[in-house]
Amino acid sequence: MVLNSIIKKIQDYGILVMFSHTIFSLSFAFVSMLAASNGLLEARLFFWILVCFMAARTGANAINRVIDSKFDALNPRTNGRQIPQGTMDPREVVVFSSICFVILLIGAYQINWICFILSPIALFLLATYSYTKRFTYLCHLYLGLTSACAPVGAWLAVTGRISLIPIILGLANMLWVAGFDIIYGAQDVEFDRNNGLNSIPAKFGVKRGLEISRAFHFTTLILLSIIGSLINDFGIIYFIGIGVIAMLFFQEYRMVSPNNLKNVNIASYSINQLVSLALLVFASIDIYL
Repeated sequence: MVLNSIIKKIQDYGILVMFSHTIFSLSFAFVSMLAASNGLLEARLFFWILVCFMAARTGANAINRVIDSKFDALNPRTNGRQIPQGTMDPREVVVFSSICFVILLIGAYQINWICFILSPIALFLLATYSYTKRFTYLCHLYLGLTSACAPVGAWLAVTGRISLIPIILGLANMLWVAGFDIIYGAQDVEFDRNNGLNSIPAKFGVKRGLEISRAFHFTTLILLSIIGSLINDFGIIYFIGIGVIAMLFFQEYRMVSPNNLKNVNIASYSINQLVSLALLVFASIDIYL
């Protein structure tokens, strides 16, 4: 009975924090980490980078569920989530998120001084994303900026210093996440407008929003290509991966249109999970071959 309760609680938290979406920033963090170390990373450092990454994204998703719970309860698309349904106590989730953030601070301290000093900035971004939709349609870029902490932080963890490569990787990560978040937000245009929430689709319409999303993803491809020219370990295999990502982006925008949003979840999440996986696999192969 106790074991079943523990398993159920783990499953509940896995759903709450959307654990399956971990891959979205994991790829950029790992590519940054491998590139910074030339594929030769000590086990201890790898462990603490992974701890920080998992603590950050888990704590952020948990606290954002609490912050958004009022609007989730009003939205027919999200009112079945655990907090609006009353199956999880918001106070419990806040405690869980706080523990995750403390683990992040501990992990950053274990890595190096600069990561520890900068970790409060990351915590601020992680904890405030959900509020941005209340006052700006640039919330998608703020979410992207939050995700960009992963590759920049991974580079700092390995080298202890900033450089052009992690900045470009961070920009690519930011625009990629913002692009598919715009697609995802297209399904809530009317709800957002009626409830005083902001998004690019709500501000400019779905058609223009999808055009902006395409521009973000096209720029992502350019930035990833620049990375390929800056990192000596990257060659033909990496650029084949960029080609695969371009084809996935093309398929993504074939699946959605202003008059057809039924495939939004597949286009914004499922396709981009494959994008993330392609970047991770092709970049890793090129580094180690």
